Amino acid sequence: MRILVLGAGGIGGYFGGRLAAAGLDVTFLVRDRRAGLLARDGLRLTSELGDLAIQVKTITRDTAQPGYDAVLLSCKAYDLDDAIASLAPAAAGALIIPLLNGMRHLDALDAKFGAEHVAGGVAAIGVTLDDDGTIRHFGKGQSYTHGARCPAQETRCAALADAMAPGNYGARNSATIMQDMWEKFVFITTAAGTACLMRGAIGAIARSAEGTAVLNDVYEECAAVAAAAGYPPRARHREFAAAGFADKTNTNVPSMLRDLQRGLRVEADHLVGDMLARARALGHATPFLRAASAHLAVYQEGRTR
Repeated sequence: MRILVLGAGGIGGYFGGRLAAAGLDVTFLVRDRRAGLLARDGLRLTSELGDLAIQVKTITRDTAQPGYDAVLLSCKAYDLDDAIASLAPAAAGALIIPLLNGMRHLDALDAKFGAEHVAGGVAAIGVTLDDDGTIRHFGKGQSYTHGARCPAQETRCAALADAMAPGNYGARNSATIMQDMWEKFVFITTAAGTACLMRGAIGAIARSAEGTAVLNDVYEECAAVAAAAGYPPRARHREFAAAGFADKTNTNVPSMLRDLQRGLRVEADHLVGDMLARARALGHATPFLRAASAHLAVYQEGRTR
């Protein structure tokens, strides 16, 4: 099975790198500068689960051609349009697995490639790309899930999960991928929006007098939107979220806050903004989402200026 990974940043570099190290036929579609760095230094990954330093195959938009069985699409939401343009020459006939946060990207991918070619995907892992091109993995979590959004994709999704097994990150083929995606959308919007608003890790928020209550209130605002879409968070997800939000030792720093602290662009519109827009369309009151959205808008305006 030939697998194309769009991007060799944190998520794409991690999962694609694990697959390449296991001997799978993996190619990375990257920009010219990243291609040069990978040719010179290889793909480098630091992790408690084992470091990597390997040479990998790369292509760029100018050299992309079809012939792949599956595509792992990992990019920041604000780069999606450019990613789609880069991917288009190589994606014909491939099963596309988007690993972006949120839900809004599905509409754009379906419009370009056809819904029958776009499956669902969820990645839950703490990774970042250092300035020198090294992928840094935080902790030991490395959850990867994909699944069919229509019956015609089921066989291909199952075969892809089997092919990924040597990567040793527990690749899972889910029969409830839309539920999984909505639950992550609820969780990450809550965690990232609140962490950016309060400028602290989840544990630091929990240690404040009202922090856990605020996290739970934001979660309920988001959960109501998911329920209206037909995907209310399951009991086990509620228990997982509640435990994490109450954990005063929780060192999780959402990637959006890490980006904000570095003065980088953030996925505000794709996560908090999209959740708020969906809530408004339903007529739901969302005071905490409104506050988080306003805060991120002020940050983005200041960064641009």
